[in-house]
Order: sequence, then structure tokens, then C-alpha cells
Amino acid sequence: MPKNKKQNVLDGALILVAATVIIKVIGAIYKIPLTSLIGTEGRGYFASAYNIYTPLYAISMAGLPVAVSRLVSENMTLGNYRDVRMIFRIALRLFVITGTVGTVLLLLLSYPYTYLDWSLSIHSPQTMPSIIMIAPSIFFCCIMSAYRGYYEGMRNMLPTALSQVIEAIGKLIIGLSCAKLVMVTGLKQFESGGVVFGKSVASLAEAYSVIYPYTAAAAIAGVTFGTVAGTVYLVIRHKRCGGAITRTQLVNSRKPLDSTAIARSLVAVAVPILLSTLVSNITNFIDAWTVQNRLAYVVANNLDAIKSIYAGPLTAAQVLDGNIKTFLYGALDTTSDFKNLIPTITMTLGVSAIPVLSGAWALKDKAVIKKTVESVVRVTMLLAMPAGFGMAALAEPILSLLYNGTNNANAVSIAAPIMAFYGLFMMLMSVSAPLVNMLQAIGRADVPLKAMLVACTAKTIVNIIFVGIVKVNIWGAPLGTFAFYLVAVTHNTFFLLKETKIRPNIKSVLFKPLLCGGVCGLSAYFSYKLLCAIVPAGNALSRINGSTVSALISVCVAVAVYAFLLLITKSISRDDVLMLPKGEKIAKTLEKYRLLG
Repeated sequence: MPKNKKQNVLDGALILVAATVIIKVIGAIYKIPLTSLIGTEGRGYFASAYNIYTPLYAISMAGLPVAVSRLVSENMTLGNYRDVRMIFRIALRLFVITGTVGTVLLLLLSYPYTYLDWSLSIHSPQTMPSIIMIAPSIFFCCIMSAYRGYYEGMRNMLPTALSQVIEAIGKLIIGLSCAKLVMVTGLKQFESGGVVFGKSVASLAEAYSVIYPYTAAAAIAGVTFGTVAGTVYLVIRHKRCGGAITRTQLVNSRKPLDSTAIARSLVAVAVPILLSTLVSNITNFIDAWTVQNRLAYVVANNLDAIKSIYAGPLTAAQVLDGNIKTFLYGALDTTSDFKNLIPTITMTLGVSAIPVLSGAWALKDKAVIKKTVESVVRVTMLLAMPAGFGMAALAEPILSLLYNGTNNANAVSIAAPIMAFYGLFMMLMSVSAPLVNMLQAIGRADVPLKAMLVACTAKTIVNIIFVGIVKVNIWGAPLGTFAFYLVAVTHNTFFLLKETKIRPNIKSVLFKPLLCGGVCGLSAYFSYKLLCAIVPAGNALSRINGSTVSALISVCVAVAVYAFLLLITKSISRDDVLMLPKGEKIAKTLEKYRLLG
């Protein structure tokens, strides 16, 4: 039996960050050509399916992965190795049940959510195929989470990272292949006689309107296949490699608690997290519903005004009046690829912190608690600040580089200002999940629940009011998102510091990253403006033109400026450097020139 090799918070985070970067690259390879293929309208169906899938997926496994990770970590720290084995077995049984219930529930809700004429319907029957295709992934995600929580509790993030990469590769290969096949088949049917998937169409625009829902469903089939592949990997790995607990450890461990007691412990930890997730995801559902319904209302009652506001994109994309709401919602969803990029990466810091912080909390080791909290927040800010300000400065050329010459090009002028706005409060979005994870690690999962209730209420109110205003319309959604994160982060930060009784170094974790990130963003903005005046404009409709070339060079300039500022302001600590490959050697070099904080 192999020895249990523990990783500290930054070691584990580095593994998960590396996996996340790979996954995001794969995701870009998946979503950018997919969006180019299915267009902004098809992206709207894709997003609508995810809006009901995500809350049910999250609720199906809410709390249990964290509970498994935390209890495994605590029992490993205390030497209760037999309890660790029992925790995994019971968790796996619970996940099978919740995964099955979640999948069945999603299938049952798909019809009233898309078809029925009632208040909670999105009135989009075209979304139904996508929901059916993604439903089974809930079951397989739950099975994966049992294994991931177990290994994460042992401070081994590698199985989680590898399963995530396998999942992403499966989604990419199957999703894009199926979407392309459906699109080609639909267009061939139109060219052959004007009947597409059994429906007569009179124009190419109508043909696309019929094809897009099925292409979106085909793409989502890749998501389900990816979860199956990830599950198979984890099951085989566990069968071959075991649980990283030696026979000696098991023999010397005390008799485990009975299964009922362990199940109660898991549930006790999981319930507050479940309630928090339940509130969050119900609100996300209400958020998507309020945005789409208020958007449908404002479009239906102010059609000419909306068409006037977005005359250029709507005309260029040949959007039918009945699809304007979906087009605008698809444009909003296009920004989510960038809005969620850094928060997805920084979330790994929180996941990696759970076993470390849980162990330190069990031993009442205040020094390790303080060091862990500071490391997580500082590294989060060092990633979020430059990325957010850079995204705000270069939103339009970045989107143009990705989508010019595609079916989604006409949405760039709508999506770019929204993407820039998200960039300005990227630090709030990025630190939110790590704060929640750290509160869960110290046994205060009730705190994020209370924050969630208030933040979700604020978000819903902002959506209802502002999306219904003609001149604001789709912009009400990012305003609601800002209100949500402002309330949640403020509340959770206050109680984390109160419970742990630590005083973090504000200069190190906030002020230095803010200074470096702000200057990085300004350097990106001004270098872009300067280069645009020098570099020939070229073809504005091409992906590679003067604007996009200037943007790429500006990104390089901003990265160089940021790296220089990090060193001269000593914003990086020795611990941050040690998590890098050959970190010891790099740290010695930087210490020689007094460049470490």
C-alpha cells in the first residue's frame, strides 16, 4: 500500500490550478468554435439548459464533497484511519442515491420548465433536447465527487485534477463532433428540399432557427460523456491504487465508529452547506428566470425601442423578432466564459485549503490558520487583480479576436461592455468561493448560508427592477451580480476574521496586489491605445487586424509590467515561490536580490 503523501495548501492548489488552466484551454477550444458554430442564439439555448441543470447538479452533491474532505482530513490528522475508510464507503452510497434522485428530478422538471405556460417557465421548448442530454451527468458527477472528496481530504489533489482533465477532453471531442455533425446534417436537409428535422422552412434564417436547438443539445452530450469518462478513471484508479492508507496504519488505528454515527457526522457537516447551496442555486435559477422573463417583457412591450438600441447587431445577425430575447441572453452568456475564468482558478485555492485548515483547526494551531488564510487571499488577489483590470481594458479586442468572422461576431458590441464591467469587480468574484471554503473548513458553514440569503435577495431585486427598464435591459443582470458579490464577500470576510481571531497583513494580501493589478490594467489600456494609432487598422471584420494585434502586444506589455511590479514591491512571499517547479532555487535567487516579501 503506498504511503500517504500530503500536500500543503499551495502544493495542492498548484496541482488544481494547473489542471484548471488545462481545462480552461480545453474549454476555450470547446466553447469558442462551438459558439462560432451555433451562434449567439444557439448559445442562448445552451445557457438556458445549464440554468436548470446547475442548481440541481449543485444541490444533488451539495455539502457532501466538503464534508468528506473535512472529516477525512480531521480523522487522518488524529490517526483514525479506519474511520477514514468507513467515511468513504458511506459517502459513496449517499452519492449514488443523491445522483439518481438529481438525474430523475431534472428529467421530470424539463417539460414544465420549457413548455408549460406558467410563471416559472422560460417559454423555450427548443431548450428541451439540451436538458435531456445533460441530465445523466448529474449521476456521474456525484460518483466522482465521492472519490474527489476522499482524496482531497488526504491532501492529494492529483486524482481530482486528472479526472477533471479527462472530463474536459471527453466533452471537447464528443461535444464538438456531435454539434458539427448535427449542423452539417441540418444544412444539407435545407439545401435538399427546405425541410429541416421534419419542419418546413422558407429561408436560411428559419433553417438556422430550427437547427440551433439540436446543435446545442449535441454539444451538451459531450458534457455527459466527459463525466462518464472521469468517473471510470477514478473507479479504476481506486481499484488499482487503493486509498493511500497502509496496513500498519489500519492495524494501529482504533475501532471505527459505527456507520450510523459516521453518516450522521457527514450529514451534520453537509446540511448547512446544502442549505447554502440550495439558496444559492434556487436564486441562480430565479436569477436566470427573472432576467429572461423581464427581458421578454421589455422586448415584447418595447420592441421598437430595443431594436433601435441594438439595431446594428440585430440587423447584421438577421435575428427574427421572436428570437431577440434569446439573442440578447446569448450575448450575456458569452461573457461568462471570461467572467468565470479567474474565479474557477481561485476556487481551487479554497478547495485545497479545506483539509489543511480543517487539520489546523482540529489542533488549534493559530499560526497555521493565519498562514493558510493569508496565503489563500493573497494568491487570489495576485491572480484576480491584473486579470480583472486587463479584461476591463481589452474586452472588445479580446472578443473580436475570438469571434470576428463567426456566427457570434455580431454580439461582440453587446458583450464587450458587460465583460469590461465584470472585470472591474473580478477581485470580489474571485475571493468569494475561497472565503466560503475556509468558513466550511472551520465548521462555520452556517455563515455563508446567511450571507447567501441576503446577497441573493439583493441580486433578485436588482434584476427585477433594472432588467425591466428599457434603457438598461440586459445590463440589469451584471448589476445584480455585482450587488450579490459585494454583500456576500463583505459578510463572509467579517465572520472569517472574527471566528479565527486573526489579523491578516492587509498590505500584503490587498494593497500590494491592488497597486500592481491597477498599474497592470492601465499599462494594458494605454499601450493598446498607443499601438492602435501606430499599427495599420486592416480589415475590421477579420480576427487578425490592427486592433487585435495591438491587444495581443498590450497583453504582453501588461504581463511584463506586472511581473516587474511584483518584484519591486515584494508582493510575492517565499511560500508563494516554493509552490512553483524548482521553487527553492527561484526563491534563493530572489532572496539574494531582496525581492521577496
